[in-house]
Amino acid sequence: MLIVAGKIPVNPDKIEEAKAVATVMAKATQQEEGCIEYHFYSNVEDPGTFLVFEKWESEEALKAHFETPHMAEFRSKLPGLVAGPGDVWRYEVSKSWKL
Repeated sequence: MLIVAGKIPVNPDKIEEAKAVATVMAKATQQEEGCIEYHFYSNVEDPGTFLVFEKWESEEALKAHFETPHMAEFRSKLPGLVAGPGDVWRYEVSKSWKL
């Protein structure tokens, strides 16, 4: 399993637009084969920072995700919405369990 998680700074005057774009992206991605979980969240301490959390079944599923039309559309909208570079990490998980 792969996990992608991080934070993305959003222009303060574009937060509502960014929420709408992120919602469209999340809903489309959640329908992809191999996507276990895909969500954006607003940081409660800093509403101008979005948090992203993704779980993928495999490397192949994640690679296919990067080639989708909704990813291309999402990327085309980011320059007008973000306030700087994101800090997003990828993790390879060999074992997990519910607490």
